[in-house]
Amino acid sequence: MNTLKLSKERAAFLARDFSRGFIAYCGFVAEAVEWGAFRSSLAIRPEHRQQDGFVHAGVMAAMADHTAGYAGFTVVSESHQILTIEFKINFLCPARGEQLICRSSVLRPGRQILVAESKIFDQTGDSEKLTAKAQMTLMAVHQEKLRVSASSDCT
Repeated sequence: MNTLKLSKERAAFLARDFSRGFIAYCGFVAEAVEWGAFRSSLAIRPEHRQQDGFVHAGVMAAMADHTAGYAGFTVVSESHQILTIEFKINFLCPARGEQLICRSSVLRPGRQILVAESKIFDQTGDSEKLTAKAQMTLMAVHQEKLRVSASSDCT
């Protein structure tokens, strides 16, 4: 069991901050926040499904990535932002249910480089089925450095 703590204020901020922009458009919602872990959900709408009726892989990938990033936010200083620098996802079976649940955890809380994983569950009623698993490499970057680099290119 993890004995490290996250302040209630920081957890509340991260839960509020989670659903902005594209993430709010998709409908992802923060469910639980603790040090090294974050849980989100998505009530499946028709526009989340692809041509065969399954939840689109892009929806699940975005959910896995974003939720893992917020798990990363729980272990770094408030002066840092989290950026994904790599991720891999395995789709284990099609998601067809009513809701997706994503449980993400930090596997390695490094000073600058972190490793996290996300598990996405397809939920119908009280039944859950693991449908995808992803691993992310994240980078903690000081906010000031992001402001400076935002005005330049990637070279």
